[in-house]
Amino acid sequence: MKQRFLGRTGLRVSELCLGTMTFTRAGDEAAAHRILDTFTEAGGTFIDTADMYDRGGSEEVLGRWLKGQNRDGLVIATKVWGQMSDSPNDAGLSRKHILSAVEASLRRLGTDYIDLYQTHLWDMNTPIEETLATLDTLVESGKVRYLGASNLSASQLQLSLDLARQRGRTPYVCLQPLYNLLHREVEWELAPLSVREGVGIIPWSPLDGGWLSGKYRRGMTDAPADSRAARNRANGGDDWRRRDNEETWQVVDAVLAVAEEAGRTPAQVALRWLLGRPGVTAPIIGARTVEQLTDNLGAVSWELTAEQTARLDAASARPLPYPYDILERLSDRDR
Repeated sequence: MKQRFLGRTGLRVSELCLGTMTFTRAGDEAAAHRILDTFTEAGGTFIDTADMYDRGGSEEVLGRWLKGQNRDGLVIATKVWGQMSDSPNDAGLSRKHILSAVEASLRRLGTDYIDLYQTHLWDMNTPIEETLATLDTLVESGKVRYLGASNLSASQLQLSLDLARQRGRTPYVCLQPLYNLLHREVEWELAPLSVREGVGIIPWSPLDGGWLSGKYRRGMTDAPADSRAARNRANGGDDWRRRDNEETWQVVDAVLAVAEEAGRTPAQVALRWLLGRPGVTAPIIGARTVEQLTDNLGAVSWELTAEQTARLDAASARPLPYPYDILERLSDRDR
């Protein structure tokens, strides 16, 4: 697995990042540790978690595995924002919560520093200046090495970067957004902004909850029994109804066709496409089994052809809403 620089920093991370959100769901910590072992044996060094994953449970599983590892050889990322208890101050991005949350994450992870500390969502109730000032103190203290953000709009990211620059604060160096062949909205503003500002993109849900894994095929009348969409329906959701449309199947068909042509799995094709997008450092892969992880790891060390990439681009392209449609036409005219 290749190493890439995280945005415009000197920090090198593996081109795939292992997400740990599912580690506590199966109730088998040994299985989670086998996944971690398999990932690192393949050259993976970048691991992402969050304090709100099972209210610290994911961090604890990762922390127990870390005890037997070369800590400095890994890049550990976690996130802050979520409601961690019933206390009114045990959530959000206030100074009080961040300072207590980072200590709790360090304790659960069993480490004295976090490589990448990310804000999980925007806090509508806390001034961004308070959040940035507090995060800066964590870097100055050595408890955190780099800062990142997740799930921001372009205006929120730009504001955060501008304020950090103006106030002499440590800036965000990466963004963790939803980005895959079925969700390309990042390309409207966030991706160009990230490239311009030197912010690395580490997409979450690169297989869109399994829709790009090969599990779904045109002609199905319902979600597979073991799929996330089926679990969503069992919990009262409508994921299948929203996704069962021509736009989805057009993308799925293209992924399946390219996979067959390239001699790869659909998941590997979807991940390989994302690895080639401007600004992307490392997609965050999630796996419930070693077999799923091994399949995902097959996305590295090969390339899509230009023609295959163009077919995937065309199949996943969508009409742009205003004002992006006008901007796109102007851009095309000026080329």
